[in-house]
Amino acid sequence: MLASMDQDETDGGPRALKGARAPDARLCLATRTVTPVSQMLRFVVAPDGAIVPDLGHKLPGRGAWVTATREALDQALKRKAFGRAFKGKGTSGPDLPDLVETLLAADTRAALSLANKAGRVVTGTAKVESALASGDAAVLLHASDARPDGIRKLNGFARQMEAAGLRPVAIVGCLPGVELDLALGRSNVVHAALLAHPTTAGFLARCRRLERWRMGTAASAPEGHCPQPDRMQGTDTE
Repeated sequence: MLASMDQDETDGGPRALKGARAPDARLCLATRTVTPVSQMLRFVVAPDGAIVPDLGHKLPGRGAWVTATREALDQALKRKAFGRAFKGKGTSGPDLPDLVETLLAADTRAALSLANKAGRVVTGTAKVESALASGDAAVLLHASDARPDGIRKLNGFARQMEAAGLRPVAIVGCLPGVELDLALGRSNVVHAALLAHPTTAGFLARCRRLERWRMGTAASAPEGHCPQPDRMQGTDTE
């Protein structure tokens, strides 16, 4: 929905709500459309004057909103939209998109770690296939730098199980192997399965957000992949 140009470009901050329900949609600085908050990023002016992302929508002060894609943020920076929204207060450097990328990836990694602590993650091709065959797997996770043949094999097996009447499995690959290792506290993680659980749902939501940030829409990403900056071809060791 297109918004009028004179609409307020910032919110009043968390305190301004005073217990009231937060709006479900906000004005995007880049596209000038009113967009669901679930598809947006909030930015605030930090105490040091830098404009920073607020992934949790909880930082104090007025906030400006941008559709949660790198393309939209690049557009907002090019148009100097933050300067207009914050009335000249705050500075936004060219590295702001990279900061957003780093924070989104870290949030996704933390969600995976939480699912692992809940005992909902299995790794290794054999264990992953077992989870798929039993119908316990809700998410099939590949390292973004895994070999394509290993990805195709497990994806095909997952689709076979789905065709046999087992639960549909979401397939994602937002994090490289080194970040999977960090999140799971294990070495050489290439493929994993996440069992049905609220922590698994939280991880999947963050994967989709990261996909949308990088691609513009999660649906446009090839199955089991999410493009990585300076992506390197990896190996299947599990």
